[in-house]
Amino acid sequence: MQYPIQHWSHSSLMSFLRNPLAWHKRYVELVYDTPSTPAGIVGRACHVALQHFYGGLKKEDAIALGLEYLRDVSDFEINFGRAKTASARRAKRQSMEREYLQGAEFYLARPPRWKVLGVETKATVRVEGLPLPIKAVSDLVVVSKVDRRGVDIVDHKFVSAFSPYRGDKSLFALQAIFNYYTVKKTFNKPVRRFIVQECKISRNADGSAQMRRYVIDFRAFRHEFVLFNRLVRDATAALAHMKVFLPNPSDMFEGENSLDIYRINLEPEEYDTHFRPDE
Repeated sequence: MQYPIQHWSHSSLMSFLRNPLAWHKRYVELVYDTPSTPAGIVGRACHVALQHFYGGLKKEDAIALGLEYLRDVSDFEINFGRAKTASARRAKRQSMEREYLQGAEFYLARPPRWKVLGVETKATVRVEGLPLPIKAVSDLVVVSKVDRRGVDIVDHKFVSAFSPYRGDKSLFALQAIFNYYTVKKTFNKPVRRFIVQECKISRNADGSAQMRRYVIDFRAFRHEFVLFNRLVRDATAALAHMKVFLPNPSDMFEGENSLDIYRINLEPEEYDTHFRPDE
């Protein structure tokens, strides 16, 4: 069986389920021209800082490299929303820098300490029973603090509000299993936990902690693995037989873009029907 992609990742699977046409553009046609939100770019800059910090750099140097990444992002890569003028865009970029510096400082004020085995660990692996390989990037792979023989996976998220989900909810569970398979095969060790370390970028008015942690213990995850494998198999079967990719205008992230893609694919003769709305 020939498939239009070589592997699944968490982001590609979520994109396929949310908006197949936008998924096709990015993961099949490999067109990456959809601008990112300011919050997404700030989050990536924070990830760059943590990557360097846990890679061994001092806090100040790591923050400087994250800021350098942020400043190197071109305007056309950013979805500025209502900020249309040059002055409005400059103001938005300054706001992004302030948010980045605040988020990085919040996280690195008292950074969680681990015995780090891997930073930004990327892997693509085959899983028995799945027709396509799966790919994942793990922010940190660390020695587990609850199982000396095993490892934990740490995922950093920089958010405007703490997630309402807990460790047993599907949003974290699917991502966790992608990382579980890739880390287990890469490090050849038992994978005990998936730890989501959230950092709230905006300051809490009540002075409460800016960091929150969610923990998934894979020992209690049997049913979630069954669901994951079924979902990946069904998604693969669907894309193998899908000939037409329809837009999803209600998608809050890519709805408008998916309609634009769909419009581009209209045949010229379709404009020659002289259709007119009723008057």
